[in-house]
Amino acid sequence: MNMNVKMRALHNAVGLRNWVRRRAYGEYEKLLEDEILERKLPVHVAIIMDGNRRYAHKIGVSTEEAYHFGAEITENVIDWCFDLGVEQLTVYAFSIENFCRTDEERAQLFDLMCAEFEKICMDERVHKHGVRIRAIGNTRLLPESVRAAIRKAERVTGQYTKYKLYIALAYSGRMEIVDSVRIIGDRVKRGLLSVAEIDEETVSQHLYIHEIEDGELVPEAKAAVDLIIRTGGEMRLSNFVPWQALGNECAAYFCAPFWPEFRRIDFLRAIRTYQEREEEERLSAVTRVLKLNRFLERKELPLEIRH
Repeated sequence: MNMNVKMRALHNAVGLRNWVRRRAYGEYEKLLEDEILERKLPVHVAIIMDGNRRYAHKIGVSTEEAYHFGAEITENVIDWCFDLGVEQLTVYAFSIENFCRTDEERAQLFDLMCAEFEKICMDERVHKHGVRIRAIGNTRLLPESVRAAIRKAERVTGQYTKYKLYIALAYSGRMEIVDSVRIIGDRVKRGLLSVAEIDEETVSQHLYIHEIEDGELVPEAKAAVDLIIRTGGEMRLSNFVPWQALGNECAAYFCAPFWPEFRRIDFLRAIRTYQEREEEERLSAVTRVLKLNRFLERKELPLEIRH
């Protein structure tokens, strides 16, 4: 009896400790959310969802199960983005390099893609928020079953404009730039664009994110990425949106949790990193202006030159 009493007491103590921890965690998350909502939010967030296979090894489940856990997190992140007001989200779901994985693993991923696109079509949250879904990348390399699922999701959500979800499949950042140059070259050849008109913005306007099947452009999409997040502890971009991220000098947030472990508080911390960088940039610009004014005052230059 004494042992049973001790075990119950220990169980109750552990339960109380976990309750206190969850309560404190929830309060901290709410404070963090209130803090970031008072400042400028990123418009375009891009995420490298890394660590599914390592997570499977860590907890002793199959890779397929880990991918399904990761898919649930992806659905959560979509909700978090659009609940907070982040207008555009790009997720790195399948790279060109992923074709090198085993036949079995590729088949698992392709089946999961089909299921997720089918789920998107019926998801009330997608229709409630007005989320437009698009796949970007060399999707012609994917099995027809996946391409059919993509076409259906894009058709079902094609009328929405409030939020945008881009899913990078069979994607290569360097190939995206090459394909953009090819499109621009073709337009020059057909007399639709002159060489003198080509600049950085021209390249941005012809990336995957703007292209649709009938050849029109999607001007409301924002190519530049404000914040890039990578899970799984790796600190590299792995050929993901190089033009959009590096050219824009976006904020980067690398975190240790594997993708199936990614929490809402991790996402909020990533946004705070973006906001802190923005504040640093603003203060740096103000400091430069003040230093320049002091320099001009020391030189006793005319007022009109200072401005």
